[in-house]
Parts: sequence; C-alpha cells; structure tokens
Amino acid sequence: MLIHKIDDQVSLKLFNMDDAEEFFNLIISSKEYLKKWLSWLNSIKEVKDTVETIKSRLGEIEETGGYPKSVLILYEGEIAGTIGFNHLNKTNRIGVIGYWLGEEFQGKGIMTRAFKAFINYGFKELRLNRIEVRVAVENKKSRALPERLGFTEEGIVRQAEWLYDHYVDHIIYGLLAEEWT
Repeated sequence: MLIHKIDDQVSLKLFNMDDAEEFFNLIISSKEYLKKWLSWLNSIKEVKDTVETIKSRLGEIEETGGYPKSVLILYEGEIAGTIGFNHLNKTNRIGVIGYWLGEEFQGKGIMTRAFKAFINYGFKELRLNRIEVRVAVENKKSRALPERLGFTEEGIVRQAEWLYDHYVDHIIYGLLAEEWT
C-alpha cells in the first residue's frame, strides 16, 4: 500500500482492491451532490462497479511506466475523494487533471493540499511540461482551485460535456512547469 503523507490530515494513496467498499460508500453518499458536475455516477450501482474502477486505475500504472495516474485522497484516514490525470499525452508531456471530494469533506482545504501535491507529482515525477484543468463554467468551487494556484484561463469549450440531460461548457486552465514554484 503506497501512501504519500501531505500533512497530519491529508494523504494520497494508491488505489487498492481493499478500498472498493469504502470508495463505493463515499460515491453513493455523495451521488446527488456530485451529479451536478460528474457524468459517470449512474454507472456506479454496486461495490463490484468500484472494484472494476479500481482495477482500471491500477492498470494505468503500466501506461506511465510505474507511476499512478490517479490516487485516492485520504482525510484523517478516511477516503475523501480522488485526484488524477484523466489524460496523459506523453509526446507533448501534458496532463489533464481531474478531481472530486465527497460532500462531507468539502470546505476543509483538503483538495487544495491534494491538488498542490499532485501538481508537484506531475511536474517532478512524471516530468510534464503542462498541466490542464477542464471544468464546467458554472462549477465555481472547482474553478477556484486552478485560479488560486496560478493557472491561466485559456478559453472556453462550448458544450464540452453531456451531464445526464444537458450540455455544459468547460473552461480550460493551463499551467506550465516553468510557472510552478
């Protein structure tokens, strides 16, 4: 079990099959809250669905040459959410980062700490040149993170994602390795 301790409260943890039930419970308990911004939630109906998700995430490690693309976020030992690179472009050394926290873990600064650590990981370990965040225009909480941490707003992609019954536009934020201090 690989754990990267950020501070006394927050850690990043490699996905493990033993996490399937707790991860499932977090998703289910926050499902209605998260559905406003995440399009995949209806595919999670049973613990076996999170088992498949974890298998997929563990399989991604081979793709990066031994580095995880995504990890769990722990808060005081509990699974609070996840953060990861939804897409890695090895040729151009670009990572597109995605993240979410369960509803009960909002407002504690957890994601800010995890986000900073994951940016460091992307630039230092994965040797990325650029990290992007794509977030729904109306998702003010998720937008606040890249805005606070020095990302540049680069544009809007219209109708970028289908969310159950409507399209949402995405703002693209970018940060270059040379800009990260």
